[in-house]
Amino acid sequence: MKLREDQIGRMAEKILGDLSAAGLIDLKQDRTAALNAVKSAVTADIKAEEALEKDAAQLLDQTLRSMGSGATGIDQHKMLRMIKEKLAKERKIVL
Repeated sequence: MKLREDQIGRMAEKILGDLSAAGLIDLKQDRTAALNAVKSAVTADIKAEEALEKDAAQLLDQTLRSMGSGATGIDQHKMLRMIKEKLAKERKIVL
């Protein structure tokens, strides 16, 4: 998912606000430190998902090349999704 920095900031504000309003967290530091931690977590998750997408595409390409002409009848979108799901499970990433 492609998100701009300002979108990540708004998302982090919403997450922190909702958690605070629900009484699920009690801030022990200033709000800015907590907000930066949420932004960092969201950014790291997005980067992990982008890396997963890239690795899945490379693996699909390698697989199709190794199959040669036998790969003509394969649904590449379905295969890519299956590869991504497998990699996500191995890497413990929630899609």
